[in-house]
Amino acid sequence: MRAVVQRVTRARVSVEEKICGEIAAGLVVLLAVGANDSAEIVGPFAEKIVNLRIFNDEQGKMNRSLLDTGGAMLAISQFTLYGDARGGRRPSFIQAAPANRGRELYEAFVKAVESLGVRAACGVFQAHMAVELVNDGPVTILLDSEKLF
Repeated sequence: MRAVVQRVTRARVSVEEKICGEIAAGLVVLLAVGANDSAEIVGPFAEKIVNLRIFNDEQGKMNRSLLDTGGAMLAISQFTLYGDARGGRRPSFIQAAPANRGRELYEAFVKAVESLGVRAACGVFQAHMAVELVNDGPVTILLDSEKLF
């Protein structure tokens, strides 16, 4: 799995100009499922994200997690995080999971986040979405379950 994690003051996602997910302070997580990903990595990946200490404490240091702050998560599926443009100008997406497997593990990720006590809002899988957010900091973290970065 790959994720772009952004600390936000607010965010929302719309499909066909209808808001389908919205949060106040918390995290926007753009999530991609890889072709070789399994259900076993979903829980640890969700736990890693909700426990990232990227929120400021009273001294202004990033020492608090999403769990500590009581914030929410807006989880957006984004297979394009597996886009590989090293070979040319048109990205290849062969490293991304097929749609049915991607949906299964994306939904499992959202359930894992909720089981950890975080309210999760979502986009619509495979839909054309408009994501609006106010990045706080800005703070943006890249994660890969295989720890490639």
